[in-house]
Amino acid sequence: MNIIIVGNGKVGYTLAQYLSKDGHDVTVLDKSQQALLRASETLDVMCVRGNGANVKVLIEAGVENADVIIAVTGNDEQNMVCCLAAKQLGAKYSIARIRDPEYTESLTLLQKKLDIDQVINPERATAQEISRLLRFPFAINIESFAHGRVEMVEFRAEPTDPILNMPLSKLHNRFPHIQFTAVQRSGTAFIPDGSSVLLPGDRVYATGDREAVTRFFKHLGKDTQRLKSALLIGGGHIAFYLSKIIAGMGVYLRLIEIDEKKCLRLSDELDNVMVICADGTDQEVLETENVADCGALICLTDRDEENLITGLYGSRRGVRKVIVKVNRTNAMDVMGDLGIDCAVSPKLTTANVILRSVRALNKSQNSVVEKVYGMLGGSVEAYEFTALEGAPYLNIPLNQLKIRKGILVSVLVRDRKSFIPFGSDHIEAGDTVILTARAGTVVNLEDAFDIAELKK
Repeated sequence: MNIIIVGNGKVGYTLAQYLSKDGHDVTVLDKSQQALLRASETLDVMCVRGNGANVKVLIEAGVENADVIIAVTGNDEQNMVCCLAAKQLGAKYSIARIRDPEYTESLTLLQKKLDIDQVINPERATAQEISRLLRFPFAINIESFAHGRVEMVEFRAEPTDPILNMPLSKLHNRFPHIQFTAVQRSGTAFIPDGSSVLLPGDRVYATGDREAVTRFFKHLGKDTQRLKSALLIGGGHIAFYLSKIIAGMGVYLRLIEIDEKKCLRLSDELDNVMVICADGTDQEVLETENVADCGALICLTDRDEENLITGLYGSRRGVRKVIVKVNRTNAMDVMGDLGIDCAVSPKLTTANVILRSVRALNKSQNSVVEKVYGMLGGSVEAYEFTALEGAPYLNIPLNQLKIRKGILVSVLVRDRKSFIPFGSDHIEAGDTVILTARAGTVVNLEDAFDIAELKK
């Protein structure tokens, strides 16, 4: 596909990096010569300098032949105008990043009037990601597939877990509704097979339907109790959206913000939330608010260092769930080493959501990709496909298919029922197929199989 990305900040660069690797023709458009220089030197993309809301610049970038235009500059209004102009000039699909909460209530009307196909709000998307993480206090990451029917939950294997030092082929007999889809050990990620064993300290993804996943973690003795209380540090947009999401779930919610004007506004706008005007990074304040007794500590200030220090303090005081927001994505790699398993990045969340949408537009003859989810630092990906009529891999038992090395058929969903496939199972037209593979090895469902072998 021909894709134009307007704005080459961290989000734009990440999108250009992944989409160019997927084999798309990517053009990056930005006002900054320095930003474009970085992209041209490190990525296989075309670069155009100028304002993305300028018709002449869009034409120079080839907008009339664009399959997708993605506007991710730091200015909401510019992103909207850019999408409107691009669609009028011939672009087929438009995505705009819009951050200001004032636009939230009128987004549907804005999309319709400005012909924007998709809007992504980084702070709202990050709040939704955090709300998923709060479901299981022990989980590092949680992602759902097949309209919520299938869940992938990342957790850290503990020395007392009864699933250690046992071949996964035996574990599948004990837990037939759970698939172990990806493992990271000593910084290296891999797709496990039947002979693989889990070791203490491994980061593991367990996959299955919602009920099976809950039963599995209860069997391990991990805490699956519903969150009862949470303490939010920082009163920005993410805290606002997150409060809206979880305050109505019966969670006792406190929010600490140092700015008095923000506190007054949040008190007016948020029901069932106790807003406290204080410095949430001050340890005395945290002790006054009994941080050790709260179910979750969520650090959402604008400074990574303050979030990290506050999160580490909460972890040391025994808080069950600590979540830290980071702006510098490279800082996420060291969080686990410091004792913070759950870190979220609005920029990375935005890039991932847009990547999934763009990849879902890329249809092949035999399958449709519905979702792509990056795991374990992006080295492994999970894919959700819909198998189409006429594909060469249909109705053939999986143990007779030549599945490529490093690819795992994790879950099949048929007639709204999900199941972990075994060797005698097969894929039918209309099935939802969830694969796990090393990043960059799969674009379409047929990439998972040696089609040449099937045709012999």
